[in-house]
Amino acid sequence: MTSSQQRAALQRQIWQIANDVRGAVDGWDFKQYVLGALFYRFISENFIDYITGGDESVEYAAMDDGDKNIEAAKEDAIKTKGYFIYPSQLFSNVAASANTNESLNTDLAAIFAAIEASASGYPSEQDIKGLFADFDTTSNRLGNTVKDKNARLAAVLKGVAGLDFGSFDASHIDLFGDAYEFLISNYAANAGKSGGEFFTPQHVSRLIAQLAMHKQTSVNKIYDPACGSGSLLLQAKKHFDAHTIEEGFFGQEINHTTYNLARMNMFLHNINYDKFNIQLGNTLIEPHFGDDKPFDAIVSNPPYSVKWVGSDDPTLINDDRFAPAGVLAPKSKADFAFVLHALSYLSAKGRAAIVCFPGIFYRGGAEKKIRQYLVDNNYVETVISLAPNLFFGTTIAVNILVLSKHKTDTNIQFIDASGPDYFKKETNNNVLLDTHIEQILKVFDSKANVDHFAQSVPFEQVAGNDYNLSVSSYVEAKDNREVVDIVQLNAELKTTVARIDQLRKDIDAIVAEIEGEELDV
Repeated sequence: MTSSQQRAALQRQIWQIANDVRGAVDGWDFKQYVLGALFYRFISENFIDYITGGDESVEYAAMDDGDKNIEAAKEDAIKTKGYFIYPSQLFSNVAASANTNESLNTDLAAIFAAIEASASGYPSEQDIKGLFADFDTTSNRLGNTVKDKNARLAAVLKGVAGLDFGSFDASHIDLFGDAYEFLISNYAANAGKSGGEFFTPQHVSRLIAQLAMHKQTSVNKIYDPACGSGSLLLQAKKHFDAHTIEEGFFGQEINHTTYNLARMNMFLHNINYDKFNIQLGNTLIEPHFGDDKPFDAIVSNPPYSVKWVGSDDPTLINDDRFAPAGVLAPKSKADFAFVLHALSYLSAKGRAAIVCFPGIFYRGGAEKKIRQYLVDNNYVETVISLAPNLFFGTTIAVNILVLSKHKTDTNIQFIDASGPDYFKKETNNNVLLDTHIEQILKVFDSKANVDHFAQSVPFEQVAGNDYNLSVSSYVEAKDNREVVDIVQLNAELKTTVARIDQLRKDIDAIVAEIEGEELDV
């Protein structure tokens, strides 16, 4: 069995466990327990690997919590890993006795609290604090009685414990991270709109990350102002060498549960606490990382046409992020507020690649004024139209806006990747294959004009077109209608009609013959 086959088998197994264990509980509600158990197992094994130096002959799980060697190593371990786990608190030990532990739910709650508390007073405190907040072992979603709760918790732990990830090495870590993303992806796909808001499918994330990082041999750091579960940030890690992103991964997320998912996701992809900074809060009115900007790479899939305070807060028009445009995004459509926020955090050498709702590129009013600001100041490098139904929870064909502060000319590139040549149709959602991504990146890099696919348009033409940035205004759609030869068609019709006339005569003759025979009788 190949590694890809092993990976696929493991993913099928974990999804089956997730469905079997949840019983009558809604999958969306139950996701925290499966994801949390997987995370608990990962940090336990990761910690064992660290504390033993990878020496499998050292059985840390069998040690006594009071061992003097453990206490001696505790402070350095917290400074390095960001947390501490005693042997009795390890996933393997808790899972082994889960079926017979009558206080499993309260024991787990105490263990999670202890792991989080171990970081108190250390630099990792904010990265660890509240990680297990959504793994609520007292929730009635697990059952109405303590016995029911414990039975379901034990089933989750046993199921995750039974997954074969192999020895703890680089490929093992990748399997953990892939399994976590696979679970999130499946939950998102089955959750409708609420799922699509926190997870960007990996194939789209690959394109966005590579657009933002294009031709940059190194970036100071990468930032997502609406990071969801962190999938966009992690694609940058997967596709670029570790040294390429020098100072790590930064993100802000408004939803508390999703914020926790993002932090877990970082750990599960072996990004240490000192290499990521995920913050909770409303990016538009409570932005973090003002002291960390500018960023050389920004990726984002912000919520489409979400409401925000806008002009109801008179101080926002003087905010450094929005003031240069001279107007705020409409209260009913915050799309351009996210765009302007990203632009203000972007470095002079960097790029931002942002997923956008198509309407913002042609509507009038404040949105037109913001487009004018972006175009007049030469910040718009490329607008890419993607295929419909690529994202969970929406079938619309979205666009990617690429912003740059280091353009060498004033042209704006438009790429129409919405046609059937640039996606694969699948049962539930369309997908971008690697070949599609390569086609888009190739023309993005070359800025070549390709009929029905890409056009680089002079600034003056865009300005003269009311600052319309819709791809369809500049790239002529390919006519996929079948070319019909009228002369040939008429000849075929003439032959067909003659044939039909002959058949009718033959049928009439047969009918007349039959009727004559009946009269003779």
